[in-house]
Amino acid sequence: MKRNSLFAKLVLLPISKIYGLVIAIRNRMFDMGLLKQTSFDIPVVVVGNLTMGGSGKTPHVEYIIEALRDKYKIGVLSRGYKRRTKGFVLATHRSRPEDIGDEPYQIFQKYGDSVTVAVCEKRVVGIREMRAINPNINMILLDDAFQHRYVNPSVSIVLSECSRPPYYDKLLPYGRLREPMSALNRASMVVITKCPEDIKPLDYRVFTENLNLFPYQKLFFSTYTYGHLVSVFPEHVTSIPYLDWLTPDDSILILTGVGNPRPFVLHIRKFKTRVKVKRYNDHHNYTPSDMEDIVKKFNDMKGNRKFIVTTEKDAVRLSNNPYFPHSLKPFIFYIPISVEFIDPTGNTRGSAETANDVFDSELQKMIVKNSKTIGNPAASQNS
Repeated sequence: MKRNSLFAKLVLLPISKIYGLVIAIRNRMFDMGLLKQTSFDIPVVVVGNLTMGGSGKTPHVEYIIEALRDKYKIGVLSRGYKRRTKGFVLATHRSRPEDIGDEPYQIFQKYGDSVTVAVCEKRVVGIREMRAINPNINMILLDDAFQHRYVNPSVSIVLSECSRPPYYDKLLPYGRLREPMSALNRASMVVITKCPEDIKPLDYRVFTENLNLFPYQKLFFSTYTYGHLVSVFPEHVTSIPYLDWLTPDDSILILTGVGNPRPFVLHIRKFKTRVKVKRYNDHHNYTPSDMEDIVKKFNDMKGNRKFIVTTEKDAVRLSNNPYFPHSLKPFIFYIPISVEFIDPTGNTRGSAETANDVFDSELQKMIVKNSKTIGNPAASQNS
């Protein structure tokens, strides 16, 4: 829906104004103490965003796990978007994506028992349950909880896509913002994600001026690095291709069910091969009719060699999907991604200190400092 359409201006814009008023009243009630926040005696790090979907929360959560798991016993708590269960659910080796959600499932599959993973709509309840089950947890990482203010965090990290700056956006449903720009005042750190590797100092200045952060807030920039192809069904594959081996006589069908697949698609298009894209909505549950459509598209493609390439999040759902065609299992692969911080100002270039080091250091300093100021668990029972 275009913002300048008549429907958007006459219907969505007024709804957006009402939504903004409701959000402002809610935030004011938290600020005045009318809605109570619960503090904990261990660090709580929130990773979230201002906009709907696609900012890269899961890869950044995984980055933080990697950076901190040698120093803390981490518990990761998520709402478990689009799961079929309710209430508190602890991730176990018997869990499936429909039990805990695709992103928590991905994190648990990657880190296993070294990190405690759970889902719960009520984060205060979830944190208490996790600590009762595993008293060794001494840090909580809340995924997608910037708007869930019933927990008083030690550090709040807000992510924003480089290609979709929040200062050009509008509140839902007229735009994609969950909260107005003023909500950034609650953030400890803001990370501009999915940046091009050649982001310029001018871009840094534009973001800095428009975000207008306080001196105590830190601004960072990150990009994705892409790994080699990994089979979604390794038991059906004898050899794994490399993207840079492919030729114009080969073909790739890209399957995506993520918020913003553009960086992923652009990465694959860099290679010398024919590409078709089949896009689904974020967190899409693939149906039997979807599978029939995928088989048809794959069979219709021309090429000496044909492959299906998908995202890591889609691979989680597809590998557990009972309808996935057996005939396609040898041909479907995913590309793992990882986060790398970059410095558009060039201050860390040529030195032993990298942008990753700077982010890690700032995060750890904030955790230590802010955890001391939060104090002991509050008596509030709100969740």
